[in-house]
Formats: sequence, structure tokens, C-alpha cells
Amino acid sequence: MSTKTNFKRIALVAVAALGMGVLSSVPSQAAVSAVTITAVNGTSTIQTGTTGGTSDTRTAATVDVVALVGAGDSVTVSAVAKSIPTGATRVALLGIVETNTASGYARTDIDDTTKMGTSLTLAGASYATDSETIASAVYTMAGGAAGYIGTKFFLQLESGTGTTIAGTYTYTVTVQSISYLAATATYAVSTQTTDVSIVVAALAAASKVASAVNSRVYINDTAATEEDESLSSVATASNTAVGYLYVYLKNASAGGAARESVTVTTNIGQVGDGASNRGRSVVLKYNNDSGESYPIYADGTTGVATFTISTPSVAFGTKTMSFYAVAAKTMTATVATPLLKVGTNSDAVRVTAVDASGIAWSGAAYIYASSAADALIAGSVTPSLCTWDADDARHECTISGVSAGTAKFKIIDAATVALATATSNEVSVVVNANAASTVKLSFDKASYAPNERARIYVTPLDSAGKEIASSTWANLFAAGGISVNGAVTYPAGQPVDSLTAVSVTTAGNASSTTGAKAGSLVYTVFMPAAGGSVTISATGGTSLPLAGQVAVTATATVTDSGAAALAAVTALATTVASLKTLITTLTNLVLKIQKKVKA
Repeated sequence: MSTKTNFKRIALVAVAALGMGVLSSVPSQAAVSAVTITAVNGTSTIQTGTTGGTSDTRTAATVDVVALVGAGDSVTVSAVAKSIPTGATRVALLGIVETNTASGYARTDIDDTTKMGTSLTLAGASYATDSETIASAVYTMAGGAAGYIGTKFFLQLESGTGTTIAGTYTYTVTVQSISYLAATATYAVSTQTTDVSIVVAALAAASKVASAVNSRVYINDTAATEEDESLSSVATASNTAVGYLYVYLKNASAGGAARESVTVTTNIGQVGDGASNRGRSVVLKYNNDSGESYPIYADGTTGVATFTISTPSVAFGTKTMSFYAVAAKTMTATVATPLLKVGTNSDAVRVTAVDASGIAWSGAAYIYASSAADALIAGSVTPSLCTWDADDARHECTISGVSAGTAKFKIIDAATVALATATSNEVSVVVNANAASTVKLSFDKASYAPNERARIYVTPLDSAGKEIASSTWANLFAAGGISVNGAVTYPAGQPVDSLTAVSVTTAGNASSTTGAKAGSLVYTVFMPAAGGSVTISATGGTSLPLAGQVAVTATATVTDSGAAALAAVTALATTVASLKTLITTLTNLVLKIQKKVKA
């Protein structure tokens, strides 16, 4: 709205009029009386930094002024700011909504202090009118004769310029009654005030209240990482962070940044803000749109730490990490890759370790060959550092194969055997880098129920018939790969023609989940619904020597459900007949005994 209109700016008309003698000199029998001021607070949805929003007569505060006047009397209305939110600069406007003044005028002061010649509105009519800033607006009401006059004014925040901040904008409206005193031809002025407010509610997008839906917390070994990680650390007290709780607070509106204090409690270890605020139960400041990372510290206590994180609006639940003793108590080694190649073999041996409290121990673990003779086959007598796998809570050890044979290894919790406090069981691995001479097909079972899952294994063998290290053979089979004489089906995600592949890559490690076996390739199928034999067959390909390029087969049986039922019934009948014979024999025996007793 324009603030330069026919409503011109000037200070209090009554004062000016008194000084210049331009107010009506019509005699009056009474002063201005029965003045009522009815104020209604307003609202506004317009805020700086947002689009849309409303600040007009629909959301304005209103002030309805009614007075009983005589000829020559008038009433002026103005407003000043009483209190506004800190930082707000948007000005307020004062204007007329409607008037019920039947005659006379309702107007703003004009520069030459001359009265308007006509009324602004007809009695009772509503209309849109321009307005003035409260710094300039002084409205005057007067009646053409004795009677009631009244006008409803609106007070709103200017919508074009300035800064609007959520909060309450309070203004004091001043109503001056200017009564003409005929006896002395002077004017008496009395003043009444009332407060009216415009409340600008905080926008949802600007809310600082955290939302449980949009807010997150993570535990990780790296600050500001939006991913949970399985953490463990030596329990020795230290000022170096061993992990972080990354808290990310967002409000309910499209994930806008929130601001709430963060409370963290833990039974073991400490949490802090990276400065002096650190402990097992702390309230931490949150003041970062991108999230805060709170460091975790060891305090000398072993065990599993449970961190409970919350804000005044969100309960995140718990995160955990382990604090283990300096030394391991027990170490249990297993072979992950039993068949090694010459060269590097990662994840060949695995070890799980615990401390005296049974807490997973993730300190530095080392693997070494049990003897110099073993080191000639693989590895070294000098301990080699293993890698900690946090996801699987184990150490994974790499072994370098040197030559064909079997080698034994142990794992310790120190860089030298002399310093070790815990030593694992001894494990053996085989280095076999021989070329593939033949290929073997096999099932994981000899017989299956109808539609039962079956696993088919493809295993390359060396000239001695031994399994060899994991590798890839481009043409282990001749064209057509493996054929099946039964109506097998395939699991989701496995192509129906997968068995026809001629290239084969064998697994290095076994898996109880997938059925993988070290040194073999596994296919999964489902057996036919009908009973009978299922035979798979293939011919060795050009990756094998000529002697190995021969047909190979494997057969498994699917039990016929009907035949099995008949066999069960037959077996039951046989059992019943045997029981009948036994009962007859026992009865005869009892009768003979009774006869002897009577005799």
C-alpha cells in the first residue's frame, strides 16, 4: 500500500486547531462523552525470509471508537508502538475500515488544517481505504450536529518493507476527546488509551522445536557421519575421542533446522562437547544447522556402554559401544580360506577375542607361522598385524602363500610372542597353486523331498584329485555348461540359464548363509515336485587339459511322496501284524500259567 495518499501527514490536529482557531464554534451544551474503545487483536503470517503470507485488513488488529458529541466537538485517534520483537523493523499502518458517522466527517489532518468538505463515507458503509504509518496518522472524527459518531480503525503491519520477526507487536492507541466549551469559547481535551496487539506466530519452517520424525542420532568413529558403526575401544582413560555421537535436529516442516539442548547419559565412558563439559550425564548445547558431533571418551571402565540421547522434544533411544581391557583373555582362531594360492590371501584366518569380562577385544592382533618349516609354506615367523572387522566383530588375517604344502598358524595379542598375554588355538591352511586337471559335479545331499532346495557344487581338482585355491577359469566347461534331466526351478534373481555358463569362478571362503564352499562354485535350484532321479552332466572345457575334457555327472534322488506314503502304510501294517502275533503269544502264556497255578 502507498503511504503517500490524500491522507496527509501532520501532528495532532486538535493542538493545531486550538492554536489557529479553525474548529467549529457552534455552541455545545455538553462535553464529549460516552466514549467507548473496543480493541481486537490481529494476526499476521508474513515473515521475513519466506514467501507468501498475509498482512492486510483481514489479519489486522481493529479499534472501534464511538463517542457522543455536540456541535463543535471532535475526537482524534492515533497510535504508537509500545513493544515489538527485537530485530523487527517493519512499520505499522493505521487506517479506516468503516464509519457510522451520519454527518460531519472522519478524516486525517491535512496540511492547511482545512476541514474536508464532504464525508469520507456514507453512514454505515464499508470500504477499502488507504492508510498512513502510525508515525504520521492522526484521524479526526466530528459530527455535524449533536449525536453519536464512530469509526472502526485497522492497525496492520506494512507488507512491503522491513523485517518481521515472530512475536507480539503491541501498540498503544490514543483517543483524544476535544470538547467545545461555549461559555469560554475554548476547548477541553481529555485522553484515553488502550493497547492492541498483532501476534505473528512462528512459521512451521522456522520452528526450533525438534521433530522425532526428522531428527536423527548416529554413533560412529568419525565426526558428522550419518551412519551407525559398531564401535569398540580400549578402556584406558584418555582425552582423545574414541567415537562420536552425531545428533542432527530438524523441525517438523520439511526438515528445517531446530535448536534444543541435548541430554546424554551413559553407564561407561564419558560424553562431552569437546571442551570442559564432559561426564556420564551431561546437557549439551546444540547450535549447528548441520548437526553436532559430541565426542566419546574412555574413562578406564570396561564393559558395554549404553548411551541414552534425548532433547526436550525427542527421545532417541540408545546407542552402544564396547570398552575392552588392554589385554585379551582368550583368542579363538578359525580358517576362512583353507585353500591358499601362492601370493597374498586376504581374510585367510579369522580370530575372535574377548577380555577378562567377556567383552569383544578389538585391540591389535598378530598372526605368525608356528615354525620356520611352516613359514616355508606360507606366512612368516615374524608376527603380522591383522585387520579388525567391526561389522563382524573379528580380526581378519592375511597370509602370503609361498609354496605347496600345509602350514600352521597362531594369533597373539601383541607384536611379539614374548609380549603376548593371549595366544589362539593353532590352525592349518593348505597352499595349492596347481593347475586344474579335472572338474567335479556334486549335490549337497544324496536325496531330497519334492520341491526341496538343492545346492550344486562345481569343484576344479588338480592332477592328484585335490581341491585348489580360488580362481577363475574362462572355459571350465564345454559349450552348454551343465545340463539337467529333471524339472528343476531356480530361486528369484538367479537366471534360468545360469547353469549353462562355461566360465567358473570359485569361492575363497565358505558361507553357511549362501552355502558357498572354499574352492567351489555353488548353484542353487529347487528339486522337481515328482519323485525320481535328477542327473546333472557337463563336459570339461578348454581350461582343462585334454584328459580332463570328458563328461562328468552327478545324481540325486527326489523321494516320491506317494511311494513314501505307501511304504509307510505297509510298514505300519507289518508292525500291527507283529504286535497282534505278540499279543496272542502273551495271552497263551498267561493261560498256561493260570492252569499251573490252579493245579
